[in-house]
Amino acid sequence: MKGTGLLVSVRDADEAEAALLGGATLIDVKEPANGPLGKADSAMIAAVVNRVHGRLPVSAAMGELADETFEIPPGVQFAKWGLAKCRPGVRWRERLDLLQQRNPDVEIVTVGYADWECAQAPSIDNVLEFACDRGGVFLIDTCCKEATGFRQRPTLLDWLDETWLRGAVARCRQSAVRIALAGSLSEDLIRQLTGLAPDWFAVRGSACEGGDRGATVNAGRVASLASILDAAWYPST
Repeated sequence: MKGTGLLVSVRDADEAEAALLGGATLIDVKEPANGPLGKADSAMIAAVVNRVHGRLPVSAAMGELADETFEIPPGVQFAKWGLAKCRPGVRWRERLDLLQQRNPDVEIVTVGYADWECAQAPSIDNVLEFACDRGGVFLIDTCCKEATGFRQRPTLLDWLDETWLRGAVARCRQSAVRIALAGSLSEDLIRQLTGLAPDWFAVRGSACEGGDRGATVNAGRVASLASILDAAWYPST
């Protein structure tokens, strides 16, 4: 069994290089100004793929499934769509299955929003059940980054408690589904959740200068996050 990996979301090729230097294990391309899973320009995705040049897998955020932007750029191994505004009436399960059928060489990630009510998305329990049935990769993220009613930006644990997350990880393990946890996770929250041992923690803000997801990915911040995961996997004696 291998330890938990670190997915770092980048917006351009220079940020990808910083993430590589800091110890990321998966490079994800997205444009945070376009939303929680904002799709970057196709040329920018191509630039990141070229810069990474096979050193690590590359994933890409493709926006929201309800927006119907379905063309996956070349060189991407994982593609993910959010499910905001997919209830009721949107046949999201069928769309995801069809996307997988049409793109057999790309892993179509199932994304569940922890803040599903705010996102007007399918419930997280329903998406977890679907992910375990279909297999592959399941990402738990947050959609409402600027939700009101919180003293600061809400995180994953503001919407789902640790007990629920532990059960979700265990259920994914039983179904041979790989799971990634995201949602404005700080260093302290990642340290708190390392015991859950997901396949990846997925970050952007905590990898950026000043902890601001709109700022620039910093190799030193990535290295600090990677060291937390290394310490959890190889504890000192």
